[in-house]
Amino acid sequence: MAQETTFVHLTDLHIGRSDDPHLHSDTTATLQAVLAELKRITPAPDFIVASGDLTNAGDAESYRALKAMLEPLGLPIVYAIGNHDTREGFYEGMLGRTEDLAASYDHDQVLAGVHVITLDSTVPGAIGGALEPAQFAWLEGRLADHPVLPKLIVVHHAPMLGDAPDDTPWRAIRFEDSQRLAGMLKGHDIKGIISGHIHHDRFSVWHGIPIVVGLGQHAATDILATDELRMVRGASFGIGTIRPSGLTMALVPMPSDRALLNVYPFAMLRERAMANDAALVSAGAAE
Repeated sequence: MAQETTFVHLTDLHIGRSDDPHLHSDTTATLQAVLAELKRITPAPDFIVASGDLTNAGDAESYRALKAMLEPLGLPIVYAIGNHDTREGFYEGMLGRTEDLAASYDHDQVLAGVHVITLDSTVPGAIGGALEPAQFAWLEGRLADHPVLPKLIVVHHAPMLGDAPDDTPWRAIRFEDSQRLAGMLKGHDIKGIISGHIHHDRFSVWHGIPIVVGLGQHAATDILATDELRMVRGASFGIGTIRPSGLTMALVPMPSDRALLNVYPFAMLRERAMANDAALVSAGAAE
């Protein structure tokens, strides 16, 4: 790899129609402001990571609008999809794909001397994430590719961090899959895992691997509120630098008044996550 590789981390862009009653903020204006800041980065980054929730409703029109905003930058863009995205809308609007529209969007490429591996952690209709057996088989093959290059993992939902399932399963990849992922990544030169979903900047070291979660460009979680999920106005983006010694992330916060946008009861989120987990277990048994 080059001595230093630099990338920009965007996430949770939630591009959508201005009349979408579930959007709560002008994400198009926010992204335009972010892109104006990106043009100030000197030298220009080697690539951009957009780690999911690219749109708010998953419609093809919104993906086309996002593509029209990002492509003029002239940089390679690594897209992951999140729980607000739809595979069908993404494939049609972003890639112009017309076949196999329900397939998981897993892909990899080498950019500026870094092997970037992207996983689709979405479960259609669910808030939380999961990985299927076929994805683990695919990942095993990709980890064996380009053995001399450092690797960067991009996935919308970060792994569950603890040594046992926690009581907020909607925030992460389900526990069993997170544990399996940890075992599979062991022994590889993983410089970091780049994620989003939870709408606040968070840095962790998980089994020796740095995990970067970005606040994103839609709204911010008030992490000091512990009795409910409070969403306030806020946005940031990250600038990552990969060196032989490891990963550095610098955050660029956008100006914000932190006004309240919406509130979600934890009980509702927990109920939906439990129902989804039960459906996953049932589907696995049926196979």
